[in-house]
Amino acid sequence: MNWAQMANLAASGLVALASLVFAIAYHLHAPWWSTEVGRHLMTFTLAIGALGAYTIAITIWPDGTAASVLRAARTVLMLVIAALVVQRIHMVLRAQHRGALLGARPPHDQPGPPPSA
Repeated sequence: MNWAQMANLAASGLVALASLVFAIAYHLHAPWWSTEVGRHLMTFTLAIGALGAYTIAITIWPDGTAASVLRAARTVLMLVIAALVVQRIHMVLRAQHRGALLGARPPHDQPGPPPSA
């Protein structure tokens, strides 16, 4: 294995580990399942972590039946990630639309005119 493959393996392991740590912390400390954004964050993070885990697994088993199964799983995983990005686009557009409707009011963090005495 050359240095580029080892670096890819290490980075993929880091992605998988970081995703797992996030998922555990988020599960233990937030009701992520109760909102669309929470479910999206959890699913997207786990999907990206699974992509990192795939890279590790395909490096260990590059040939044979295991590799064929892994490659099929990767295709499904990429479709899931694409669907999550589409969901993210939809959520952003909806949030921007809500912001446009609420835009008539001044934001809470910007001062308005001074109160009349």
